[in-house]
Amino acid sequence: MAATARAACGTSDEPRAVAAGRDTSVGTILLADPDAAGCGKLKDALAGRGYVVRCVRDGQAVLDGLEREGFDVVVLDQELPKVSGLNVLGALPALRTDAKFIVVATRGSVESAVEAIKAGATEYLERPVDESRVARVVDRALEELSVSREVARVRRSASEKGLSAIVGRTPAMQKVFRLVERVAPTRANVLVTGETGTGKDLVARAVHDLSPRSTGPFIAVNCSAIPSTLLEAELFGHTRGSFTGAVQSRKGLIEEAAGGTLFLDEISTLSEDVQVKLLRVLQERVVERVGDNRPRPVDVRVVSATNRDLETLLASGRMREDFFYRIKVVSLTIPPLRDRREDIPLLITHLLEKIAGREGRTAPPVVSADAMSLLMNHGWPGNVRELENALEHALVLSRGGAVRAEHLPPELSAHATPIRRDIDEVPKHSDEERAMIAAALTATGWNRSRAARNLGINRTTLWRKIREYGLEPDEPAR
Repeated sequence: MAATARAACGTSDEPRAVAAGRDTSVGTILLADPDAAGCGKLKDALAGRGYVVRCVRDGQAVLDGLEREGFDVVVLDQELPKVSGLNVLGALPALRTDAKFIVVATRGSVESAVEAIKAGATEYLERPVDESRVARVVDRALEELSVSREVARVRRSASEKGLSAIVGRTPAMQKVFRLVERVAPTRANVLVTGETGTGKDLVARAVHDLSPRSTGPFIAVNCSAIPSTLLEAELFGHTRGSFTGAVQSRKGLIEEAAGGTLFLDEISTLSEDVQVKLLRVLQERVVERVGDNRPRPVDVRVVSATNRDLETLLASGRMREDFFYRIKVVSLTIPPLRDRREDIPLLITHLLEKIAGREGRTAPPVVSADAMSLLMNHGWPGNVRELENALEHALVLSRGGAVRAEHLPPELSAHATPIRRDIDEVPKHSDEERAMIAAALTATGWNRSRAARNLGINRTTLWRKIREYGLEPDEPAR
């Protein structure tokens, strides 16, 4: 049973429980049920799992409790007196809470379930429902809360460092963060390498934001998107009449970036002529416009990026050696997503929140076990960009409900690749361990003997892990 992560304090936007200094390492549950006997039984069941539990009888008491204390999970009866469960959810935007809400209905309907989920509920349960079922859902909600708080912690830490757009806690990503922090304050030109979709542009922006040039311009140029016949004029500018269509003189993007950073993406596509002219900019800090031999001083830092092996281009003569070493004073390599699978749960939460906010939704959806299995098993040749596209596709098809396997792009199941790491290699009691177990169970149709063999563990250990994570067939899991 995983407890919720301890959240850091420090901003007025933080939940009341955190801002008040309450120990958030112990899950705190608020039960709202007009039936005192039923509430008492559920309270005993949850207290037996190590949680701190309080019962209230009406919706106003829920709002008062959230305002004064803050809770991790709130279990709401839909038909509470004074303020109904759905009206409590409607008041959430005015409350400073990150609590997860579970709605329990005596006479549920599809319409009320959809309304509750859209208003911010994590789960919607219909009576009759026993205490063990609610307890498993509470466990799962606390796991989800733990992930979202970890995302918030990572964001706060990254924001303080100027890396707020990048999510990652694996050693490979932490190494990237450390290199960015060390190189950003210098004048050194930086080469960012990595596969398509890994976030090279975000790293380039972070180098700029952490540098003394952060108040200056950040000019990004996709070198492969501009025809070679036009790129020289775009970068260096031109004088009036220097070529057909040059009706007036114009300074180029290098001069536009003066005092700031010029980001050259897909630098492997540059022609030798452009490489020669850029080399002079890097060496002598001057730029010459097309049709003008007069050098103009320019103070600009160059950050370059490529998804290709520049050493191969050097060997073939398509890249000048002197130019290569000028742009590669410091090199940063972004690892592909398949080599940092531990970051996938964090990225899913981060990206779903981003997409949901862009779509005007009140809260991101949960991800079912079958969907999580596909997301964790996929090879992600398009990396984080492909993951974001897949989640956006799923969010559209899920229509506000949980994201399930059928909502994901079909190529995820068609081209699923096995997780290359053994379960013994992942952190215990982690999001990745849970996802790997859920994936193995889903892949074997919940044949526990086969799933245990595939995972390399015995049946007893698997049973314990299933109970620990509250896993059930076809149920939402994070």
